[in-house]
Amino acid sequence: MAKFPFDIHATEGKARTGVLRTPRGDIRTPAFMPVGTAGTVKGLYMDQVRQAGADIILGNTYHLMLRPGAERVKRMGGLHKFGGWDGPILTDSGGFQVWSLSKLRKMTEEGVEFQSHLDGSKHMLSPERSIEIQADLLGADISMQLDECTEFPSPYDAAAKSMELSLRWGQRSLAAFGERESQTLFAIVQGSTFPDLRKMSAEASVAEATAGGYGGFAIGGLAVGEGHDAMCETLDFTVPHLPVDRPRYLMGVGKPIDLVEAVARGVDMFDCVIPTRSGRHGQVWTDSGPYNIKRAEFAEDAAPLDAAIHCPASNDYSRAYVHHLIRSQEMLGSMILSWHNIAYFEDLMNRMRAAISEGRFDAFVATFRANLGEKTPT
Repeated sequence: MAKFPFDIHATEGKARTGVLRTPRGDIRTPAFMPVGTAGTVKGLYMDQVRQAGADIILGNTYHLMLRPGAERVKRMGGLHKFGGWDGPILTDSGGFQVWSLSKLRKMTEEGVEFQSHLDGSKHMLSPERSIEIQADLLGADISMQLDECTEFPSPYDAAAKSMELSLRWGQRSLAAFGERESQTLFAIVQGSTFPDLRKMSAEASVAEATAGGYGGFAIGGLAVGEGHDAMCETLDFTVPHLPVDRPRYLMGVGKPIDLVEAVARGVDMFDCVIPTRSGRHGQVWTDSGPYNIKRAEFAEDAAPLDAAIHCPASNDYSRAYVHHLIRSQEMLGSMILSWHNIAYFEDLMNRMRAAISEGRFDAFVATFRANLGEKTPT
């Protein structure tokens, strides 16, 4: 299996910056992956996503397999051609959406049988089918093993059983993935907030990688209600069990402070729907926290959304204008805010990369925390 070269250029404490090199282009780390749920980052053209600073986007296996159908995407030339994105794409396994969206799901050793949230049709997603969809039909550069997203909170025994099932599904995902020169597969470490389960999951996955398996490691089962502090604690006792020479990916996270704290703990890659989802609801992300453009105080505010971000959406439209668009339910308002938010998240990654390279990341984190003040989540 291909293990894309991962060059670590600088470190400060546990934080590191580098480049993950793929056949479709380099991914600068720490990296934020905008989420392309149905083959599109909602509200943005792909050239805007690229101009905002994204090196890689994420595609959702669950949504694409249901609509338009993974086989149809394959017939149209794969997800890169279908969606107009020529850079790297990472696809999730579909497991999280089955967990969170399906009307009815039944988990067995074979896989998960679920009912579509669109039309109620029944489907079976096994490790083998997930790999077929991601790697063969969508053509993802980075595929994810099928896992079970553990409920939170979860009793210890249930979390252990879930984690062990994900390990077995990981072995089957590896077998289905086989040998590929231009694609790779990431493991997903589970175990809820229990240190020994996370250690067991990580060590078992690393053993598979040592034997020629995984090209990277994801930390799953967070951002499911455990809270910021518990997330940080879980990273504290999970990341040390992952290889230093492979990328580490924290799935589904998160708010800017989550990204900063995770990078400080050695995480390299992230994805989250927050930038575009917030944009559709009038929320503008900045270093001092988010603000809601719908508020009356912005009705005659001539300032840009955020002059510090070098993006047309951030600089070329007044807060008053975007306030008007959002209050009028004009789609352009959501598009401008989504574009700004993606640009802000990518700019945050760029600033963290620079801070680590220049040996001032600790100071960057301290300043970032201070700017948030009492808004820092717990």
